[in-house]
Amino acid sequence: MHDRWPDIPYGPWRGTCSALHLYSQIIGKYRLARTPWVNHSWHATLYPNARGFTTGLVPDGAGGIELSLDLVDHQVVGAATDGRTARFPLEPMSVASFHAHALDLVRSLGGTAELNGMPNEIPNAIPFAEDRAERPYDADAVARFFKASIAVTAVLQTFRTAYLGKVSPVHLFWGSFDLAVTRFSGRRAPLHPGGIPALPDEITREAYSHEVSSAGFWPGGGAVDFPAFYSYAYPAPAGFAAAKILPDAAYYEASLGEFLLPYDAVRGAADPEAILMGFLESAYRAAADLAEWDAAALECAIGQPRRPRRL
Repeated sequence: MHDRWPDIPYGPWRGTCSALHLYSQIIGKYRLARTPWVNHSWHATLYPNARGFTTGLVPDGAGGIELSLDLVDHQVVGAATDGRTARFPLEPMSVASFHAHALDLVRSLGGTAELNGMPNEIPNAIPFAEDRAERPYDADAVARFFKASIAVTAVLQTFRTAYLGKVSPVHLFWGSFDLAVTRFSGRRAPLHPGGIPALPDEITREAYSHEVSSAGFWPGGGAVDFPAFYSYAYPAPAGFAAAKILPDAAYYEASLGEFLLPYDAVRGAADPEAILMGFLESAYRAAADLAEWDAAALECAIGQPRRPRRL
């Protein structure tokens, strides 16, 4: 076992994880409401930082406002470009209470306290302002999840460097609550059928307007009741589901149309980073080879600090 890869079983912190997912949606929806649209919804995501997840600078108020989930000191922190700051603690509360606190925080920073009040990608969701059930907050579990997220982010960032084509940032999609990085072939994709719960089809179809190989990490929830890495292609080329993906613990989950690798298989390995990199690379390679992507034009060696890419 490795200290950088803590134990994060989903069951014991299920309630806290569900609450944190909804809190991230509220913070993310503030960014979404104020930021011009960027292709594939990249304007809406959160980014890992040294203390948790942040919106980055959102154009609002006197210049800009940043909201962050501080998962080290367990608080929501807001900062405005005019020097104002505000915060409130992450602790047991209802989603409605968190929603009210978040809007009050934005107002105190001189911002626009308006956002869409319905959760996304959650079946039978309750509007934030009406979700008054008390939610737990297990600070230790949250801290371990954040520590795992930083270890995952480092590998995803390294994987990202080996691509010359269009590639996303490493970011947190708060709708599905997963860290993700996406590579694009540059070719148009067939119209996505949509049908994702509580997500307008026009958003899904814009997100998948072009061919992708996407990979990331879930803490658990929904159809995957354990922390896991995933990789999928859209559209999935013929033969993708039968591809041999490393390591042996990886498998194709037909109900999701994705390859999965349990987090514990990475955490328990002698070299977790190498095991995870092998999964990311082999799943991408299966998608790219079977779909006949132009590898020579799209790929490069993994980036190294202070070493310009060789031409």
